[in-house]
Amino acid sequence: MYYFLIYSGYVMILSLLMGASTWKLYRMMGYHPLISFIPFYNYYIIQKETKHPRWWVFLSYLPVVGPIMLSVFHLFLMKKFGKYLIKDQFLTVLLPFIYIGVINYSKETVLKEENAYELLFAEDNKKQDSVVGSVTFAVVFATIIHVFVAQPFGIPTGSMENTMLVGDFLFVNKWSYGYRLPMRPVSIPFLQGTIFDMGEKGNPKDDPKSYIESVQLPYERIFQFEKPKRNELVVINYPRDSVHKAIDRMDPYVKRNVAVAGDTFEIRNGKFFINGKPEHIMGDQFLQHSFNVRTSGQMNIPFLYKAYGYLPVNEVQTNNGFAYSFQGLTDKIASELKNDNEVQSISQFSWPKDSAAVAYKLNADRSAYTKSIDTTQSIFPINKKWNPHWYGPVRIPKKNDLVVLNEDSLPLYEWIIKDYEHNTLMHRGGKIYINGKLSTTYRIKQDYYMMIGDNRDASLDSRFFGFVPEENIIGKPILTWLSVQGLFKNDGYSYQAPFKIRWERMFKFANTGEVNKPSYWWVGVIILVLFFGWENIVKLAKRIK
Repeated sequence: MYYFLIYSGYVMILSLLMGASTWKLYRMMGYHPLISFIPFYNYYIIQKETKHPRWWVFLSYLPVVGPIMLSVFHLFLMKKFGKYLIKDQFLTVLLPFIYIGVINYSKETVLKEENAYELLFAEDNKKQDSVVGSVTFAVVFATIIHVFVAQPFGIPTGSMENTMLVGDFLFVNKWSYGYRLPMRPVSIPFLQGTIFDMGEKGNPKDDPKSYIESVQLPYERIFQFEKPKRNELVVINYPRDSVHKAIDRMDPYVKRNVAVAGDTFEIRNGKFFINGKPEHIMGDQFLQHSFNVRTSGQMNIPFLYKAYGYLPVNEVQTNNGFAYSFQGLTDKIASELKNDNEVQSISQFSWPKDSAAVAYKLNADRSAYTKSIDTTQSIFPINKKWNPHWYGPVRIPKKNDLVVLNEDSLPLYEWIIKDYEHNTLMHRGGKIYINGKLSTTYRIKQDYYMMIGDNRDASLDSRFFGFVPEENIIGKPILTWLSVQGLFKNDGYSYQAPFKIRWERMFKFANTGEVNKPSYWWVGVIILVLFFGWENIVKLAKRIK
């Protein structure tokens, strides 16, 4: 309800600005000036007077889509008063209520009547408007799908190999766990967080944002009939994003939901246990781990890539041959590599129990890992002697849980209290103050989840960034609509995959648990043909008749 009250406030502000900058123009068109202040109806009049589709008015105040449509309506209105020039259109879009206000209050402004010359070229004008209208509608339609239905999402890293491959592009169903209403309603369509990257030398926080930070709405989720289940693949907004404070603009990650709110999660020597029981492995889930391999000769990495797919690997020449560190291998692939005549040894890397992983750095000879200070890879929480292979047990916070706060438990709940549930937190003299009050307990306000990648030694996940708040959940992957090998650069690795389209992976559904999934690429072809060729199909049908 709070969301809709704030949103209504924005609508009223826009309506006041619209009325204050156009009331004289409405009077010139023969309407009462107060109509210019009435939400929706004011734009309905514009559509009516300029002979454009009136149902477009429905889109005028929708998040993200609304600003586009308002600009379109403003351009229609300005043309009604003879403002056709490029500079007029530019100023109308860039400074809408200011420039329209100037026209509104100008004594020289008159209603434009079509003269004989314009009527002569009326057909050409209609064709031009038709083209512009078609392009606008295509952009708006795609934006509606992107914002309100399903969002495309690409996989640039190998944290989910081989379950999902680098270069897979997914559609994410935003209604899977209830629709999360947009929190930054004024933004550039199709861009997640920034317009472009300033580069390695620049500070990411200085990259131009694709949204207006000051226009913000609170978190709200509607029609939530189910919540994420164990073992489901889920797309989330990275909760520890230091660049974007807007939740729905944080970087999107895809992970497997290994434990839900209220579960007790533990890792023992790389094996997951939920509520004391071994995890259930899905049929389409490919677990991967790090392996160290020593060989007498150099391995044929391109051949291995062709045979097994994405294999991020580092190669170092030693006195006795070569040392390889594979960031992620399945047990099956590791077993097959072991049978190679040149392989001297192959061993899965595992952290010893009770060795706290602050961060890890591989030695120059690839023989072992040592600790280093790197907050982006610090284990969560930082006061425990846990690491990616020995973790917990820890209870995943659940809504209405009453947790005890002390020196030992605070690192586990600090981000929840301060960042995710928006309280002030002070830790002073061994005492904890929440919103200025001395506190020994805290009531959890939302559900949290444990999200981990299937490529378990090459995944930035809940073992590092902690519990995932429910408000950061985007939705569930539906299908892979495109898969391109070699599209993303393998930074730091010895081999870059060749470019190719993986047709066999396209239009396969995710989250089914099936081992062998059918590909529905032919459905995709039909959709593309209908979308881009519908007008030609209709014309051909008329000719046949």
